[in-house]
Amino acid sequence: MRDFKKFEVWQLSHQITLKIYTSTKTFPKEEIFGLTSQIRRSFASIGYNISEGSGRNSDKEFANFINIALGSSNEAENQLILAKDLEYINVSDYRDLLEELTVLKKKLVSLWNKLRQN
Repeated sequence: MRDFKKFEVWQLSHQITLKIYTSTKTFPKEEIFGLTSQIRRSFASIGYNISEGSGRNSDKEFANFINIALGSSNEAENQLILAKDLEYINVSDYRDLLEELTVLKKKLVSLWNKLRQN
């Protein structure tokens, strides 16, 4: 059994999710059930899928969940762009979060490739 907390991709996803929760605290109150909720769920979904996949019995199954996490990361990036364009998040925070998300996505792709080779 794999311990998801030991995977760098999970650690990175957890840290960026914590930052998203902090960043979205200042979003307009009318967005609480809209963009605020959705962007938080998308970022959290990355880590959820990593942790769920790590508990699967095969590398093939784990790779499938890493692929789903990649999809969630693309959704999260789109929502991050929307938050920036709506000026809910400042450009500096956007750049920092996008940079971290890009690193995470690259590491997810690397892990996915490694799992598929096994």
